[in-house]
Amino acid sequence: MPLYQPKNPDYRAVATTMFEQQRAMKTLGISIARLEPGEADLAMDYSADLTQQHGFIHAGIITAALDNACGVAAFTLMPPGAGILTVEFKTNLLAPARGDRFVFRASVVKPGRTLTVCEARAYAAHDGKETLIASMTGTLMALSGREGASPERGHVAA
Repeated sequence: MPLYQPKNPDYRAVATTMFEQQRAMKTLGISIARLEPGEADLAMDYSADLTQQHGFIHAGIITAALDNACGVAAFTLMPPGAGILTVEFKTNLLAPARGDRFVFRASVVKPGRTLTVCEARAYAAHDGKETLIASMTGTLMALSGREGASPERGHVAA
């Protein structure tokens, strides 16, 4: 039995649609690997195009993926018609981001009407072994009555 009950019975389809509207995630090659009420796992294959000068995946990419995993996890608990927006996060980089595949696992710690707190961890996988490379604590704000805005106008409620 899930830890949380979603307020939207169609949470899976709505969260997937919201995620797929985010062009940044598509550009980075990040996809949803698992989705449950209050939980989300995102995944990304290694790409040399996303590395920094030492060949590790750039910390900004890892942070963006962790932030998005938190957002998707929180979004699964939002009521119909609501949006979600990150208002704060703290990332700890624990090990170099090297591996063949990366997994970003997020879960809601404390859901709220206005603010939701999430935790996420990033793992690098290589030869079937996962290494913890980063962690995040994030706070997300519910946006009532906001569907996504036009990306061409420079703002999207995610």
